[in-house]
Amino acid sequence: MTAMRVARTAVATMAIATFAGACGGSEPVGHQVIVLGFDGMDYELTQRMMSEGRLPNLQRMAESGAFSALETSIPPQSPVAWSDFITGLDAGGHGIFDFLHRDPETMVPYLSTTITEPPGRTLRFGRWEIPLGGGEVVLMRQGVPFWEVLEEQGVPTTIIRMPANFPPSGTASRELSGMGTPDILGGYGTYSLFTTAPERLGGSPGGDVQRAEIRRGVFNGSLRGPPNFLLVELEELRSDFPVYLDPVRPVVKIEIGDEEIILQEGDWSDWVPIEYPLPFFQKLRGMTRFYLKQVRPEFQLYATPVNIDPLDPAMPISTPDDFATELAEGGRFYTQGFPEDTDAIRDGAFDEDEFLAQAALAAGEIRRQYERLLADFDDGLLFNYFGFLDQVSHIMWGATDPEHPAYDEARDAPYANVIEDLYVEADEIVGETLNRLEELGGGGTLIVMSDHGFTSWRRSFSLNSWLEQNGYLTVLDRNRRDLDFLQNVDWPRTQAYALGLSGLYVNLEGREAVGIVPPSDRGVLLREITRGLLREVDPATGEVAITRVYARDETYTDTGHAEIGPDLVIGFAKGVRSSDESAAGQIPAEILTDNTGAWSGDHIMDHETVPGVLVSNRPLQVPAASLKELATAVLAEFGVEGFPPR
Repeated sequence: MTAMRVARTAVATMAIATFAGACGGSEPVGHQVIVLGFDGMDYELTQRMMSEGRLPNLQRMAESGAFSALETSIPPQSPVAWSDFITGLDAGGHGIFDFLHRDPETMVPYLSTTITEPPGRTLRFGRWEIPLGGGEVVLMRQGVPFWEVLEEQGVPTTIIRMPANFPPSGTASRELSGMGTPDILGGYGTYSLFTTAPERLGGSPGGDVQRAEIRRGVFNGSLRGPPNFLLVELEELRSDFPVYLDPVRPVVKIEIGDEEIILQEGDWSDWVPIEYPLPFFQKLRGMTRFYLKQVRPEFQLYATPVNIDPLDPAMPISTPDDFATELAEGGRFYTQGFPEDTDAIRDGAFDEDEFLAQAALAAGEIRRQYERLLADFDDGLLFNYFGFLDQVSHIMWGATDPEHPAYDEARDAPYANVIEDLYVEADEIVGETLNRLEELGGGGTLIVMSDHGFTSWRRSFSLNSWLEQNGYLTVLDRNRRDLDFLQNVDWPRTQAYALGLSGLYVNLEGREAVGIVPPSDRGVLLREITRGLLREVDPATGEVAITRVYARDETYTDTGHAEIGPDLVIGFAKGVRSSDESAAGQIPAEILTDNTGAWSGDHIMDHETVPGVLVSNRPLQVPAASLKELATAVLAEFGVEGFPPR
């Protein structure tokens, strides 16, 4: 099970609530700063392609301004890294340490960036439970976002798809939430696949795979919705639809709501509105896109995760509330924080070409939307996030690495240039932005940055397995190593455990539910574990598997929320990453294994080995060497000092 799937399983279904966004608004100050955030843009690859003349716009910026590596966060996970940038604080200050956190009193994992608070009071009436007040989705990131400081100084700000900013902060003039924005189920994205041969996927797919029972050329599909929160005994909402198969041609007709969609094999539909009926004449609305993979000999129909519909948002995704609707006037768009469906290709629901086609659809929407925003921009700060480099690199990086354990020349060689082609596309976006600043008089500042770099993920390391084999963790059943969420841990005999992609925790007395390690012994235990981990050599390479171990108490200089985080953060050697199983709280039999999955590239290693990039079209007033320092540099371009506020 992947970390993303763990997050999807761990999150509770979000209650549907109404939010009022605050709109900044101010008089223009006559200065333009644009920040383009390219998630996962790697410093070494960017440097090489610039030297080859393949990124002319970035090269032009470097010649007139600056180009350097940008130190990423500890650990280099996207929600942590972007929170560093947003707040100017490290994880000890903003409280985001991983995609997953855990409640030490219950040992239940939860998404780190948001929680859902249920209505405070309800009225029970038979089988119904009526909320007397709205529930609330709460952003858990702490600290002051840098754009709030600009707004207070009269600078209008537009923040588009900033990660770790769902629900939107409400402090920018305009915001659209990004990474962390869920699908309608409340997770990172659950696709649907309707097929006559679901057994071909095997395992535990990350989507909702349903057997298509075709009778007389028709089958009835159903899109999952969240539980009906108005019922005492929760029942899952469903949106049903019939699909009619042409008896001869590879064509189907889908009828859903008021829509009638005709698809040929290989076609994608436009966004289709979805309605889930609720009691008392209410409806929960979302949207999906269908893709007809095949009609015969096997029937296969894919549907994207049901996204929040920007024309009628079921959860808060923008500031002001109607900004998302305004953006959708140019066409509906992916609102889900991770639009590229990496689960579908990992499960075998997509092949490489289908995955790249779907990723291109999502990237095209975002690029066209940015072009409209850029054309309207004339003052203040515009931040726009692009995630296509990161998500495609996770899947396609192995095609660039013949030394990867899963490399297959016949399969991978045709895709060897896919990632570099996307860097060229990113450079085109940079060029369009430079042109716009020239139209505005040429006095504006353009900053191109990334949250971390990228590399090949060749070997998987199971922290929980290492802890078990070194006597720090005891299992209940050696034959049940696939149990998620630490369910196979014998807590009264366990000193330490791992959960999430980088974190190791002490089973601390007075903190964990069944903690056994006295607080006075914590430091000694952590030093002992650190020494052992740093001695671990990968037998496949003869190199150490872990290059740095970061003690929470010594690593994070910002305070206030450090207690949420793990006791140790593991800096895996370049090419090594936490296994999916260990991240999910499993205890596999082996410590180190080859990574043979479709997810072939990553960055969650020692942060010193995967820096991001920083490029500017002119020397910055205040240089920035790290993500933590970058917000200060952005503010300095407007003459604003004193960030982060202390």
